[in-house]
Amino acid sequence: MPTVDLHNHVIPQTIVDAIAATPERFTARIDRSGPITKIIHDQGYAYPLFPEFVDVAAKIESMDRRKIDIAVLSTAPTMYFYWADPATAADAARLINDGIAAMVAQRPDRLRGMGTLPMQDPAAAVRELERCVDLYDFRAIEIGTSVEGVQLSDERYRPLLRRAEELGVFIFAHPYFVGDKCGLEPYYMTNLVGNPLETTTMVAHLAFSGRLDEMKDLKILLAHGGGFMPYQIGRLTHGHAVRPEPKAKSPTSPLVHAKRFYYDTITHYPPALRYLIDMVGADHIAIGTDAPFDMGLEHPVDVVDAIPGITAAERHQLCCGTAFKLLREKP
Repeated sequence: MPTVDLHNHVIPQTIVDAIAATPERFTARIDRSGPITKIIHDQGYAYPLFPEFVDVAAKIESMDRRKIDIAVLSTAPTMYFYWADPATAADAARLINDGIAAMVAQRPDRLRGMGTLPMQDPAAAVRELERCVDLYDFRAIEIGTSVEGVQLSDERYRPLLRRAEELGVFIFAHPYFVGDKCGLEPYYMTNLVGNPLETTTMVAHLAFSGRLDEMKDLKILLAHGGGFMPYQIGRLTHGHAVRPEPKAKSPTSPLVHAKRFYYDTITHYPPALRYLIDMVGADHIAIGTDAPFDMGLEHPVDVVDAIPGITAAERHQLCCGTAFKLLREKP
């Protein structure tokens, strides 16, 4: 049984070279002054440019270490460039997508590609989505859970969501933060609390706005086990039942919507995955590693095997069945 990772990050050499050549345009720079090359962003955060971000051989070694047979490569969320001017964002998306496609071409037996889009220009985002599908046969796109404060449920993104639905491309919704967020500055809480909160907020907007009622074939994969949403779905459902505001645009219970989403396995707690399987079904959950970030899973298969009461059929879905369904591939 193969293992497929739907949450695996890269920063292709194409965008690294572009940042090195024009750091002022991309509001970041490549720092090679120390023993480890780093990317330093103008917003004030920095991180190592790990070899597996850019090098296919290093990525394959990482996959082998984690017992992953196939990885779907998506850009690191720090490379969304939603904060840039539209022309820069469009160029960055093309550079990244071309770079991901070039990495996949080196090992098509082990790698698949996922596109990124210049979301501050919805029309350009649709064009880049279509280019990724037509030129590279990408079956997925990665989008932030919001775009500089604008929710994916906003009217401006309706054509993009509908086009993704028409093309059969699934959306991987991954949160991002650029800079600090009020109340979450200390203790790394922008990630520990902020990221799952962003996902939860996005899900509520998509459900309450009626967008999911309208686009019944749209498939969305949620990072980090769906954030806080699966574990507070009762509150969302109760609020929808007793309050007029949540059901003003959608008559559908949030619990019904929750079962439409797909989820990765990055909860860091196998009993939470048991609950998630019981809630949405194993056929809506897939392995994610978040490699090479430190908040990811170093032993993703062991996490699956540690789920209380995991059956052979459930294990198959988490390891490859759900992923192949979303990728429209046969095992």
